[in-house]
Amino acid sequence: MITLDILAVGNLSRDDDGELLEAHSTSVLIRTGARTIVVDTSSRYLRPAIKTSFRQIGVFPKDVDTVILTHAHHDHVENLDLFPNAKVLMHSGGDVVGGAETVDADVFEVCPGVRMVYTPGHSPEHCSVFVDADRRYAIAGDAIPLEDNFRKNVPPRLHTDRDAALQSIKRIRDYADVVIPGHGFPFMTDR
Repeated sequence: MITLDILAVGNLSRDDDGELLEAHSTSVLIRTGARTIVVDTSSRYLRPAIKTSFRQIGVFPKDVDTVILTHAHHDHVENLDLFPNAKVLMHSGGDVVGGAETVDADVFEVCPGVRMVYTPGHSPEHCSVFVDADRRYAIAGDAIPLEDNFRKNVPPRLHTDRDAALQSIKRIRDYADVVIPGHGFPFMTDR
């Protein structure tokens, strides 16, 4: 049985002109029995929340064997040092975090029930993580930064390819029962 736990819920805040003031990504723990995976390590600001979540769940960061980065933006990668024993995976095609192994496939099975799925648009290297657990979960990163992006079918405000971003939202919509956005609480897709 695959379980998911939210280590920290991210957020985005903008000023009245829409300029980004602050961004911290959501961080997710996936346990498959054989694997312990973290998707996005978030920002330094959320480091205390992540450490507290590990203590409450009863898992040690040193036991994490895989970190999947949805993309290379700083608010998703700043706590990589918490996971010294983890292999770091991310999609190729754009910026790559030092030490990360890159995946070129459109869909890459990390382990049974957990797949990296290429969802570019926000950035060229962006991927989401699709998880077959009690429901179908999409850990969407910034392919869907906020629930509003999904509900209104609008690409992330920051994007490198608008059409690809919209296609990525569609790909997530076609799969997921639950979306875990890059900067907010999980939500049901009403499929």
